[in-house]
Formats: sequence, C-alpha cells, structure tokens
Amino acid sequence: MSYVRNVKDILLREEMMKEGEKLLYCCDICKKSFSRRGNLTTHECISTGEKPYYCNDCGKSFAANSTLKTHKCSHTGEKQYHCDICGKTFPGFSKLTTHKRIHTGEKPYHCDICGKSFTQKGSVTTHKRLHTGEKPSYCDICGKSFTQKSSLTTHKRLHTGEKPYHCDVCGKSFTEKGILATHVRLHTGEKPYDCDICGKSFTQKGSLTAHMHLHTGEKPYHCDICGRSFARNLALSIHKRIHTGEKPYHCDICDKSFSQKDILTTHKRLHTGEEPYHCDICGKSFTQKGSLTTHKHLHTGEEPYHCDVCGKSFTQKVSLTTHTRIHTGEKPYQCDICGKSFTQKGSLTKHKRIHTGEKPYHCDICGKSFTEKGSLATHVRLHTGEKPYHCDICGKSFTQKGSLATHTRLHTGEKPYQCDICGKSFALNDTLIKHKLIHTGEETHP
Repeated sequence: MSYVRNVKDILLREEMMKEGEKLLYCCDICKKSFSRRGNLTTHECISTGEKPYYCNDCGKSFAANSTLKTHKCSHTGEKQYHCDICGKTFPGFSKLTTHKRIHTGEKPYHCDICGKSFTQKGSVTTHKRLHTGEKPSYCDICGKSFTQKSSLTTHKRLHTGEKPYHCDVCGKSFTEKGILATHVRLHTGEKPYDCDICGKSFTQKGSLTAHMHLHTGEKPYHCDICGRSFARNLALSIHKRIHTGEKPYHCDICDKSFSQKDILTTHKRLHTGEEPYHCDICGKSFTQKGSLTTHKHLHTGEEPYHCDVCGKSFTQKVSLTTHTRIHTGEKPYQCDICGKSFTQKGSLTKHKRIHTGEKPYHCDICGKSFTEKGSLATHVRLHTGEKPYHCDICGKSFTQKGSLATHTRLHTGEKPYQCDICGKSFALNDTLIKHKLIHTGEETHP
C-alpha cells in the first residue's frame, strides 16, 4: 500500500514539476508546509511525540529514519562522511555540514533579538531562551528546569548515578561526552586551545575564554545579590551558593556536604588516605594539586604573589588575599555567637571551638586533644623530639616555625612590632602587648 502511495507521489511530483508548480505538503496542526511528504511525516512525528523508528541494537527510538541511520553508526563506528579540509569523519551528512562551518566561519542562523549568529539552527533556539527565560525541560525527580533537553539528560544522571562515557586508557567513567574528551587530553597531553596573546595552551575552550579575561580584565558574570563580578560563569554559580547556602555535593561516608565537587573529591581523600600529588624533589605527597604547587615554592624559593601596598611577597594567592586585609581592615568572617570578626574563615572555625569546646585533633601517644591541627603537630614533637626548623646563622633548632622566626630576630635585630602611642619597637608581639599596659595605667614601670 505504501509502495503505491510512493509511486503516486513521484508521478504527481513529476507532473507538477513539468507544469512549473511548487508541490506543498501542509501540516494539519500548525499549517507548516513542506516540499516532500517524508519531511511532513517526520514533522508530524515530532509534533505528536511518535518515534516509529527503532534501533535493533539498543532499543532507542527516533522520529525520523535518517536520524536512526546516523544513530546506528554509533554502534558500528562507521563514519562515512569526510571533511575534505581537515580529514575529520562524521556519521551523518548534517554533522559534516555543521563542522565545515568551523573552517568557513559561516554562521547562517541569527537571533532576531540581539543579532548574535550561530552555526546551527538548534543553537539559535536554545540561545533565544536566554532572552525569554523559557526552560521547557523539567526534571521529574527534583523539579529543576533547563533550557535544553540534553542538559536535563545530563542532570538526571546526578540522580541515577549513570556514567555512560568510559575512558579507554584508565577506565574512569563520566556523565558527559565532553567531559570524557577533556579527560582524555590528560593522557594525550593535547591542549588544542591557544591564547593568541601569551601563547598559553588549554585543554578546554572554556578555560581559554576565562584566561583571556585575565588579559582584558573583563568580568562579564555578575552576582545579582551582592554585585560581585566574575570572569567565568561557573565561578559565579559557585559564589551564589554562599548566599543560598546550597551544598549539593554529599560525602557518602560521613554525610558532610560541600558547595563544590572538587572540594568533595579532596575531602574524600581524608577517608581514603589517598595523596595523588607527589613532589619530585623530596617525595612528599599531597591530597590537592594546589598544595603541591605551594610546597614546591619552598624548594624554589619562589613567591609569585605580591602585595601592591607594601610589596610583601607570598607563595600562595590565598595568603596574599588574607594579608591584604591587614591593609584594608576587612574581616568578612563573623562569629554568630559573640559577633567577633576574622580575616580568615579558618580563624573563625578555630574560634568557634572556644564556644563549643570541640577539640577534634587527638594525640595517638598520650591522648591529649587540641582545637587546631597545627597545635597537635607541634605537640607530637614533644614526644618525638623532632625540631625541623633550623637557624641558618647559629644552627639552633626549633619545634615551631614561629619560634625560629622569633629567634632569628635576635641575630638580625629586627623589631617589627611598634607601639602606636610612643613609637617604641619590639621583637615580640607579646612584649608589645605588655608594654602598652604602661600607657593604659594597668602596669607601672619596673
């Protein structure tokens, strides 16, 4: 029956082409017209949600037979369409056509609101939703909505735990194909995105875009709550969690929650004991890459972060940020119990233990507990006799770095602590505090 219908269509088409008429097939629902019956059939399937074409290998269904044929190539690995410029191959002709626009620079699809151009029609549709605010794809588990169906599919894997994309080299699995492609570059060393200003290369296009903002100073992503600006959209998303209190990443061992996935990954290493980053100079291992980078500065003596106010240099960016607050007087971390403010989040955490009485760090030798990890490390040296900090001038050793710094001032004569009332200087902060009591009348001269 379908054969007879197809023959009639061909004969009718030939007859009308001879008469110079344009053959149109109209959709009864939206009145859209098509020059081919097959295109109308596909369009109707999309409107009704019908997917009559099934893949025999995985059972997935499609609205168009051509889409099914392209999909089947993912099982066979067949890529019959070749780019004659770079040689890259594709399973479908439409994908090849889209790819070629990278070489030609052609962007035939335009947004009629802001004028931005795109290589694909679907990209315009998705882009327009930024203007309209439309998010038609909803998660039936948590209710979150998305501008793209593909974003919803990826999101759902957070609920199901599905990671369908696997690395052939190390076996690691991922929720997105793009993340796998980026990961593979860790093995190959490929960095295809180059900065045309300084020549630095990157594994991801987004990383290059964010890097370029360092040259331009541009921070196009703004927080609508506090007004702070960011070079990357991801950084803005993470920042907003400070305001919302959202911590979407949960540790399945201790139930602790985190605002960032990489912080969760680092946290889990406390449970597993994993320290994947190794110093090639002394062999010391670390849970974070940043900690290794900072540690290496001890060997090289490098202090790449400089204070614009006083010129002091630091091995870590976070140390510079904290130091700068000495000049600005900023103390952004406030205790919700007594109202005391601090320049560092870690200082606030330690302070709160005064109120709670918590002492989470325990000595395995004598059982004594401490509020700070550093205090425990110093205490353990009383048992071991270790004194890792040595004076370069007289060779005397100390259990704490601060004790060495204080001792060194005996040799140098440095007195960095100055009284703001009489101008007298001291080598120790404690001595300055006692001296000030003379001015307040709490202590008299000996």
